[in-house]
Amino acid sequence: MPEVLRRFGHGSGTIILALVFLWLAGMVLAPNLTMIDYALRPNLPPARIGGPDDVYSLDNILYLFNEPVHRAIFVKTIWASALVAFATFAVCYPLAFWLAQRATRNQTALALLALTIPFWINEVLRTLAWYILLAYRGPLNEALLGLGLIDEPVRWQGNAGVLAGMVYAYILFMLFPIYNAIESLDKAQVEAARDLGAPTWRIHWRVVMPHAKAGIATGCVFTFMLAAGSYVAPALLGAPGSRWFTEIIYNWFFEGGDWNRGAAYALVLLVLCLVVVLAALRLARVSLAEVTK
Repeated sequence: MPEVLRRFGHGSGTIILALVFLWLAGMVLAPNLTMIDYALRPNLPPARIGGPDDVYSLDNILYLFNEPVHRAIFVKTIWASALVAFATFAVCYPLAFWLAQRATRNQTALALLALTIPFWINEVLRTLAWYILLAYRGPLNEALLGLGLIDEPVRWQGNAGVLAGMVYAYILFMLFPIYNAIESLDKAQVEAARDLGAPTWRIHWRVVMPHAKAGIATGCVFTFMLAAGSYVAPALLGAPGSRWFTEIIYNWFFEGGDWNRGAAYALVLLVLCLVVVLAALRLARVSLAEVTK
């Protein structure tokens, strides 16, 4: 805050800080406090709200842990989101290294433009494009059948389809932080390691990744949180046996009409995601300040 006041002056700085606090209060604090309030109260008809039965309790939260199907979907969503983050990292890291250390300026500009243009289209339309591509009689199966790689069409909808759709949907959230981190690495360090006889994998493990760990952690945090809270990709690309926890939350709100239980489920997902993210940052020895840079 003192830096903002010094940079913009007391008048303009105060206005900027006030707008930031208003935004945080209206868009972050108020919705989450409302969600906590709903999560801790029972689902009652309007006439009974405020009555003797309208008391705070943990019943809505405990219901999740006593419901084996929902509990299993919740656990699956957490580890599947971690898998999405790992798969996105595996796709983006080589590309980010090439863009930052090997590609020319024109190659970098063209590659980033090609990666960015598809994201000018709405997420639902991009997911529907994946739905068509992975359809039972879609282009992917037709190509594989034409090449003789498969004997009959494969049903890609399900876990594989959701994984592919999410990796594509969140690729930029992983790519840009890693690219920005590797770009600041002096190329002489990589060349020195190579001149000393270090193999390629050791150069990346001992030189590049330690330097880019803040960018890697940032990309993994963004991707994990977005995947855990995603609804469009699981709903369109998933099979009945590959439900996502957000679909359960949606059902409580809009089909079951139980906003209190839906808020409780959303609160549990939010809290556990924060715990997983903070634990991962601690294991990677990256501070939250480094991630927010």
